[in-house]
Amino acid sequence: MSGRAAILLATGLLLLSVACRRETAVPAVAVDPVAELASFRARKDAYFRTSPQSPFQAEPKVPFAPLKYFAPDPGWIYQSKLRLDPNPRVVAIRDTQGEQREATIIGTVGFTREGRSHTLTVYRMAGLAPGTYHYSLWFTDLTTGKEAYEVGRYLDFLKDEDPDHVYPLDFNHAYNPYCAYSPSYACPIPRKEDHLDLAVTAGEKKWRE
Repeated sequence: MSGRAAILLATGLLLLSVACRRETAVPAVAVDPVAELASFRARKDAYFRTSPQSPFQAEPKVPFAPLKYFAPDPGWIYQSKLRLDPNPRVVAIRDTQGEQREATIIGTVGFTREGRSHTLTVYRMAGLAPGTYHYSLWFTDLTTGKEAYEVGRYLDFLKDEDPDHVYPLDFNHAYNPYCAYSPSYACPIPRKEDHLDLAVTAGEKKWRE
């Protein structure tokens, strides 16, 4: 469990994507992505510090300390289409408490950095309610276990039914799962196939040494 959806709900980020329909055109407002990211990170700290759903509030409670991040870098923002696998396959995913879960590989998204192509696997996993699913992206890279959390980091992925949909891959929003803060949580561990052979110097860092 990453808890990312709870953060988005608690901070009101979903309100940004649910706009009322208007008949008159409204001029676009320029958004400073660095300022927006700083604001999001501040709200996330506030949520983790005070919310009853925060991983720091799970028993045994862990004293809160602000999260740590790489500096914002627009150069780590990419866009990609989803390349669907014609033969989706089920794989076993081990979690941080030694259990196994089933996930279906539905395809990949990709990006190019410094002339080299990289891919991330898109996993479909069973949701909490019967018959529901959620989609996951996770990875390790050359910062894993050094500047970044030793298990790996996650990126949000909301699947769109449009085959031509373009997905944002913003590594500034790469985050640690809840098990990075509390032993009460079991989080999926990225497989060896999920390793990126580059240093992703963006997103969340290791919370503590």
